[in-house]
Amino acid sequence: MAKDQKKQPRPKAETPKGFRDTFGADVTERKAMLDRIAGVYHSHGFDPLETSAVETVEALGKFLPDVDRPNAGVFAWQEEAVPGISGGGGGGSGDWLALRYDLTAPLARVAAQYRNDLPSPYRRFAMGPVWRNEKPGPGRFRQFYQCDADTVGSASVAADAEICAMLAEALEAVGIARGDYLVRINNRKVLNGVLEAADVSADQAEDVLRTIDKFDKVGRDGVLALLTTGRRDDSGAQIDGVGLSPDQAAPVLAFLTSKGADNAATLANLRAAVGGSDMGAEGVDELAQMAAMLAAMGVAEDRAVIDPSVVRGLGYYTGPVFEAELTFEILDDKGRKRQFGSVAGGGRYDGLVERFTGQKVPATGVSIGVDRLLAALRAKGLGGDAATGPVVVTVMDRDRMADYQAMAAELRAAGIRAEVYLGNPKNFGNQLKYADKRGAPVAIIQGADEAARGVVLLKNLPKGAMLAKNMSHDEWAQQPAQIEVAQERLAEMTQAMIRQISLSNSYIAKED
Repeated sequence: MAKDQKKQPRPKAETPKGFRDTFGADVTERKAMLDRIAGVYHSHGFDPLETSAVETVEALGKFLPDVDRPNAGVFAWQEEAVPGISGGGGGGSGDWLALRYDLTAPLARVAAQYRNDLPSPYRRFAMGPVWRNEKPGPGRFRQFYQCDADTVGSASVAADAEICAMLAEALEAVGIARGDYLVRINNRKVLNGVLEAADVSADQAEDVLRTIDKFDKVGRDGVLALLTTGRRDDSGAQIDGVGLSPDQAAPVLAFLTSKGADNAATLANLRAAVGGSDMGAEGVDELAQMAAMLAAMGVAEDRAVIDPSVVRGLGYYTGPVFEAELTFEILDDKGRKRQFGSVAGGGRYDGLVERFTGQKVPATGVSIGVDRLLAALRAKGLGGDAATGPVVVTVMDRDRMADYQAMAAELRAAGIRAEVYLGNPKNFGNQLKYADKRGAPVAIIQGADEAARGVVLLKNLPKGAMLAKNMSHDEWAQQPAQIEVAQERLAEMTQAMIRQISLSNSYIAKED
């Protein structure tokens, strides 16, 4: 090597900005939650679907690249063009490709590509990572998990009602109790009918919709001011109004305040709010049908309810819209109580597949925010069991490694997660430190003396840690955290100790 040639610097061992690594217990906890949700979807006849992580930008449709910003919104790149290969499918044809930004756009492509092979309606669920090339922030990552369920090919609101029922069942399946959540339902057609009754022009519609979305923050009077002449915010700055007359604003306010004591009252108020709009009346009829179907499926109004305040993706959805809100309180970063909020949302989107086929293809679906729901379960103390690590079989004699491997195999055959310590066994303390770092509930110990007597030692690691922390050495010696058992009862007694640890953890959690 030439003396003047600089040595290459070592790469930094760090994740890219906006990304993160997920380790053992968190991965296991997420998988367990998704498995329970998948069980609900499967019971309703939905099939799993896995699509490619990479789609053509043309198929994604939402963020087409331009000359100045080819990566706007998505992680995109252009394939190198190869002579003789035409565009339309990647593979060196000069196409723009991108990581999927959600699970719905790939579904639309699949529904169009395999429309002659798939049953219609096609009911599928999908779970996996998606990528957004957006500015990261606290709790906002560029790669995250989504969990979707959709029905493609049915225009019946029975499909929407089923999605809402499944969403309620899924929340309960992962441990969210009734009374701690509510699926709230609205319909875009009702809102369109309100705009029609208010004689809102096309130029004003977007501003009106944006103002409606502020109802929870500024209240009735604030929305009225924003719809008409404007208002001053808390800082004293003047915010221009949309410019509607008081008569025009009246149907919008009637819509926003139409939530009644029950679904029947809400529906009656909505009929009054849409006036003579045929589209609005159609939307109210669809909500009434959904309410009746949900009741027939045993989903009462304490689980799913008609709520006009739900305003979602108004440029995207074409009919019923819904979201799941967790109603229990948590403490924010400043120690203030607040409701946990939304963990899922969706609705009817009848225009997405049409981009590929040129024909109307009705579709409806829901997406659960996986990280949000996991955070909610942890906030309610419903996270994974503390004793999630494997049982560790320690090594007292290098020459007896086959015996230790046999013990681990016996434990696994009995359904117990187990491993043999494969580091340097010279220092036994390091073996126990390893077991603690692995979150092991039990350590198996057998030296030459124990082997000669046909016994093994089972060490309760959580108990040992607790005793060492709270007791003197003499007290600890009188209450050892390990027991001696006959080797032929290894699996039986290990299982019993793990159950004891699990019960102890449950009791401690309740006490806390």
